[in-house]
Amino acid sequence: MFDKNNNIYSEILVAKNENRKLLAVLLDPDKIELESFESQVQKIKSSAVTHIFIGGSSMHKSQIDQIIALTRKSLSQPIILFPGDPCQISDKADAILFLSLISGRNPDFLIGHQVTAISKLENSGLEIISTGYLLIDGSKQTAVETVSNTLPMEISNPNLIVHTAQAGVLLGNKLIYLEAGSGANSYVPAPIVSNVSSKIPVPLIVGGGIKSHQDIFKIYQAGADLIVIGTAFENNPNFFDGLILL
Repeated sequence: MFDKNNNIYSEILVAKNENRKLLAVLLDPDKIELESFESQVQKIKSSAVTHIFIGGSSMHKSQIDQIIALTRKSLSQPIILFPGDPCQISDKADAILFLSLISGRNPDFLIGHQVTAISKLENSGLEIISTGYLLIDGSKQTAVETVSNTLPMEISNPNLIVHTAQAGVLLGNKLIYLEAGSGANSYVPAPIVSNVSSKIPVPLIVGGGIKSHQDIFKIYQAGADLIVIGTAFENNPNFFDGLILL
């Protein structure tokens, strides 16, 4: 039996309708050192972060359950799984982005891993949020590209990116996620974010290659509803200091 409670998604929809911007921090369990994790949590607690994403591109579970438990002790934000593989699914979280890599043509990441995940999701109680995931060229080969064995979409063909996002919505995706990849040299260009945002009715997530508060505001102004910060926070625990959402 799947969870029919869509509170987290409903709240994202309300924020979009109110033009209230959301911010997620992505915590990759494979990159977290438990000895220093509490200090990271406290930085998040005092920040403008509205959602916690947990997961990564690796193909093993790592310490996800432990990270979720430690996070929940101090933070009240929703904890949403961002899995690179079904083995990363944990029923300790609140929700999961049920990702389909619609920018690529690798059947494992279009539907294969999703089928494998059903036995774990069926009685998990997780809120399942169907998400169309588009990997966009960020001027650097990223872990997503390597693990998924797919090429990113070229920014020189914005119409294809827009049409892919629109197709994802027509297929039933509740969210569209434009991703330049963890540690990308550049983020998804604002004109592409703007074009996609203007053509889809569902909330738009943007992540990858975002290195400054100025980058965040540019992407918000272009039409992103939720921005994801991962590497920038990993490299600088003070990244969120002074950041106030629009």
